[in-house]
Parts: sequence; structure tokens; C-alpha cells
Amino acid sequence: MVKNTNENKAVKSYVKTGVVAAAVVAVAVLGIWGVSALRSDNAAPVSEAIAEVTENAVNAGELRFAVIRMDAIQSESAALKDLRAQKEKYENELRDELTRDQKELEKEKKEIEESQEVLSREALQRRVVEYQDKVTKLQRELTERAQSVESSYQKALTELQTSHLDPIIEGIIAKKNLSLVVDGRMVRMGAGAENLDITDEVIKAFDKKISKIKMEKPKGF
Repeated sequence: MVKNTNENKAVKSYVKTGVVAAAVVAVAVLGIWGVSALRSDNAAPVSEAIAEVTENAVNAGELRFAVIRMDAIQSESAALKDLRAQKEKYENELRDELTRDQKELEKEKKEIEESQEVLSREALQRRVVEYQDKVTKLQRELTERAQSVESSYQKALTELQTSHLDPIIEGIIAKKNLSLVVDGRMVRMGAGAENLDITDEVIKAFDKKISKIKMEKPKGF
């Protein structure tokens, strides 16, 4: 049934304002601390991992202390590099799917707009509602899958911290007989502090203990 232009004016306006495009789902990138655990199969014992760590440390009277730069551990350790690569693989897959789906939605949107002069008001409204339902479903699915990627990532981070990194740090503290270890991202060091920063030793021991951890497959992949 063909309707004239005036009769479809309200519907045309509805189409222009009611049809929306799917939004890119932002995936938050958090720190290395999590709340859950994952199984890993290729870990070395802590004693073996820290075998080459020296016993040198800075003295301050009765105190022995050291600095660890956690940002360097996050960016340079082999296990965390591998884990980030796994996460990025899933995120890239989501982005590729989003790009493909957006093209399909834009194509359908154009078809709806071109059919405004030939469809009845009721038929046009049905198509718009169906289109919006598709957009809403896509956004919901992308959000759920992105959240699942982040959840799997955080579980693996927690496993690395609690089962591997923390024992390494504790083992080094014991071996060097340290009284205090602080995060050195804001620390400024001067002369005579050669043994203060133990970050490189921590990274080497961490890499020796574990170099890879398998990220649990997120839901929807």
C-alpha cells in the first residue's frame, strides 16, 4: 500500500531519530591484581626460580630494604606479555565482528530509509522496531562478551600474582634478609644505591618460574 509524503512525514522523522548505530564496547584494562584463580601447568619451583638471585642488599643500620617497580614487572615479564597478547586476540576478534555487524546494520538502515515512501506507516514502524531490536541485541552480546574477556583476564592475573609472583617476592625477601620492600615507581635513587632496585632480579626469577599462563576461554568465543 502506497502512502503520500505528508502522511509519512512523522514516520520519516521517527526513522531518522529512532535508528541508532551499534556502539563500540570499551574494554577496561586493569592492573595485575585480581580476585580469582586459574590453573597453570608449566611453573618451576620458587627455589629454582630464584637460584641466581644474589644476597646483596642495601644496609641502613639494622634495616635492609629494597625497591620493586611493579610497572616494569607488568610490562616486561614474559607471562604478562603473553597474557596481554591473549586478551588482545579476543578483543580484536570482537572489534572485527563489530565492524562487520555495523556494515550490515548500516545497509539495513539505508534500506529502511529508502522504503519510507512505499511502505505503510505500520509496516515502516515494524521494520524500525525490528532494526532497533537487532542493535540492542548486538550491544548486549558485545557487552557480555567483553565482560567475559575481562573476567578471564583478571582470573589469570590473579593466578600469576598469588601462585607465582608473590612467592617469588617472598623468596627474594627471605634470601636477601630484607626488612622492607616498597613499590619504586615514585622512588628517586641517588649514588650508592646499586643494590636498592631489585626489579630486574624479580623479573628474571618470575620468568624462570613461569613464562606462560593459559587464559580461560571467555564465554561467547
